[in-house]
Amino acid sequence: MRSLRLISLIPATALVLSLAACGGDDNDKNVTTPVAKPSFAAGTRMADILAAGKLTVGTKFDQPLFGLKGLSGKPEGFDVEIAKLIAAKLGISEDKITFVESVSANREPFLQQKKVDMVVATYTINDKRDKIVDFAGPYFVAGQDILVAKGNPKGITGPETLKGKKTCSVSGSTPAATVQEKYGLSTSELLLVDAYSKCRDALANGQVDAVTTDNVILSGYVSEAPDKFELLGKPFSQEPYGIGIPEGQEPFCDFINKVLKDAVADGSYEKAFKATAGKVIQTTPTLPEPHGCDK
Repeated sequence: MRSLRLISLIPATALVLSLAACGGDDNDKNVTTPVAKPSFAAGTRMADILAAGKLTVGTKFDQPLFGLKGLSGKPEGFDVEIAKLIAAKLGISEDKITFVESVSANREPFLQQKKVDMVVATYTINDKRDKIVDFAGPYFVAGQDILVAKGNPKGITGPETLKGKKTCSVSGSTPAATVQEKYGLSTSELLLVDAYSKCRDALANGQVDAVTTDNVILSGYVSEAPDKFELLGKPFSQEPYGIGIPEGQEPFCDFINKVLKDAVADGSYEKAFKATAGKVIQTTPTLPEPHGCDK
């Protein structure tokens, strides 16, 4: 198993957020058309998926901009659009994609147990995860930040000031591990739940003083309730989002990386971004260098 090599990342601090620009219309939606009769080598995961005529994708259902189950009952967001782009190149139409809710703690088990074909769920590539699943991408780089109540009544200025406060994050997530291991938050100071929406609600209700996870997730919550929340806007990590797949599927990993590269070239990556996360993040990101696939 490879170790996580250094990759060229767009700095998290370069994300320019415009929380007022949340509008949009249905014409902005990214629509993908499946490739007619794609050809794949026998025995590859791509050939198997094409033969099955369907794709199962793990994603988040509670994260505005990236993966949120909307009023339509279907998940929406940049992660969802990335999955659709990949499906189209596999010859799979949108109505043949099954999206399964994948919270942070069940992403590796879902892949190991083959409950999903891939996971596109604000899924940070790191060494620990890379030992048990594989990653294509990354397709985006976020940065860990802190969400507080409007007006910041507790005077929180960064992760080093979370000691003595009550902070919420998600079990099995990279952000939770970071504030525990790097900033020394104790079990009594850190509330761990299974979904960030529960952290958001706990902050709104005054049960916690702060929520920590990736800035793009938190900015989505601010965009929904700017009168309740504010983002510190001081990212203190880099979180490369990858597409998780089961181990041993190197040709599938290479295929996904090529889909991402081609999506940048033909403009579908930018279109997908602007229709989703781009409603808040003004600048379309540069696609990071690929993580690399096992050989």
